[in-house]
Amino acid sequence: MEERRGNIKVEIKEEGSTVDWKGKPSNPNKHGGFRAASFVLGLQAFEIMAIAAVGNNLITYVINEMHFPLSNAANIVTNFVGTIFLLTLLGGYLSDSFLGSFWSMLIFGFLELSGFILLSVQAHVPQLKPAKCNMVVDGGKCEEAKGVEGLIFFVALYLVALGSGGVKPNMIAHGADQFSVHSKKLSTYFNAAYLAFSMGELIALTVLVWIQTHAGMDVGFGLSAAVMAMGLISLVSGTVYYMNKPPQGSIFTPIAQVLVAAVLKRKLICPSNSNSNCDMLHTQRFRFLDKACIKVEDGNNNKKESPWRLCSANQVENVKILISVIPIFGCTIVFNTILAQLQTFSVQQGSAMDTKLSNSFHIPPASLQSIPYIMLIFIIPLYDKFFVPYVSKITGHESGISPLQRIGSGLFSASFSMISAALMEKKRRDSALYSGKTISIFWITPQFLIFGLSEMLTAVGLIEFFYKQSLKGMQAFLTAITYCSYSFGFYLSSVLVSVVNKITSASSDGGGWLSHNDLNKDRLDLFYWLLAVLSFLNFINYLFWATWHCNHSTPPPPTVPHEVKEVGDENIP
Repeated sequence: MEERRGNIKVEIKEEGSTVDWKGKPSNPNKHGGFRAASFVLGLQAFEIMAIAAVGNNLITYVINEMHFPLSNAANIVTNFVGTIFLLTLLGGYLSDSFLGSFWSMLIFGFLELSGFILLSVQAHVPQLKPAKCNMVVDGGKCEEAKGVEGLIFFVALYLVALGSGGVKPNMIAHGADQFSVHSKKLSTYFNAAYLAFSMGELIALTVLVWIQTHAGMDVGFGLSAAVMAMGLISLVSGTVYYMNKPPQGSIFTPIAQVLVAAVLKRKLICPSNSNSNCDMLHTQRFRFLDKACIKVEDGNNNKKESPWRLCSANQVENVKILISVIPIFGCTIVFNTILAQLQTFSVQQGSAMDTKLSNSFHIPPASLQSIPYIMLIFIIPLYDKFFVPYVSKITGHESGISPLQRIGSGLFSASFSMISAALMEKKRRDSALYSGKTISIFWITPQFLIFGLSEMLTAVGLIEFFYKQSLKGMQAFLTAITYCSYSFGFYLSSVLVSVVNKITSASSDGGGWLSHNDLNKDRLDLFYWLLAVLSFLNFINYLFWATWHCNHSTPPPPTVPHEVKEVGDENIP
């Protein structure tokens, strides 16, 4: 079980694998805990604030200032966001292997800051961007950013992407490193990290985007740079309090050694009395990998086998754990496909509704994305303060419910977000077509509120589940894997929209469900029902894999050493 694996990891941590800023063994009385983690939470809030403010208004800048066509501008923005999440793998790998979390955050943080500054300078200096032109009126005559102008823009943009990708997984991992894995405070930290994320997103979607719109993108980019600088100051301010995990060398080499050794020894079998390097408890899943730790007797006991032929039981278990968490990760991709709809089609829904709050104030449809974060700022503290202690008394689990149960609860409730969206869209469409009425934008809030709760459960549960895997020295990389789910979810969304349009267009004379630019002609409600069904099927699939993971995660009782046999060799007793 994950708790057992967590215990193994705690023993490693308590043996003094963490050091202070001078490289000396850390002292639990002076280092770590919430005092140290609070500085990392500061960086997390400021970093998401800076990057979200840029990302949410980037398409406007790309079209109006860089003069890219709408289709190209949309691709630039989606490629930018997708690249950030994919680059988290690079950030996690470099951190665990060579740099450590603190130095990774500092180096990549300065790269991200440099990108913000360069974007701000280009937006402010007329000579560094195309001449002013109205893309709506004179779109065909506007000069697109090319040459030096385009080079500066893309260098700045991907400096931000590279920096953010390197920072994101290390913020979560470094903050969690300040606690013992079986500590009750670790679950509280993960909730606090999501609270910091929600506050940063909320401020970005409201205050910073408003400033960008009214003061100009040069001021907006400059403000993102200032906010990012504040985050780095927060990180550095906690230097003397951190417990740092030293890098372990390439995290992929031990994995590759197990796979190579298992293939080379694929013909060996392990009867009940053979020599084995598996000198610790190991799980029954993926038994073919156990062959990587079989010792081969060749009459020369002094000869030591190559690490590419003989691996430790710990190495084998690490590879087993890594393979076993992939299905859990895969089950969150559909969940993030739903998230993509709330950031695209649901905003279009809002645009087709009555946005008037008063005679003089209208709610921007894009600001609908802030609704979940407003709710979460209140829900997360209540969840941690009341729900967790109460449920812990019943379940005996320090987090109230296990990470797998938390993920499952989020995936289940996500279906109801799409059901709510489908019912609301049917009501909006019928009112517009048959009654000539435009319903209030407040009808759209339930789908955002339900999904906000789902995201809190799923996202935090996934990060906690991956972090608590007993893969020594791979916490940042495992955290990075959780971010990749966002990329795959958004990519799946694009594919799903195209496939649905193609199928429904072929079966209907009126065009596909999503083929028009008019929601009153489209059948967005049917698309939402499709997503609700896919989400529920994904939940059923998750139950299977979560059950499988729990049933195959407990090491068996200790057994006697095994004897090596070559398959087909009858001369070996």
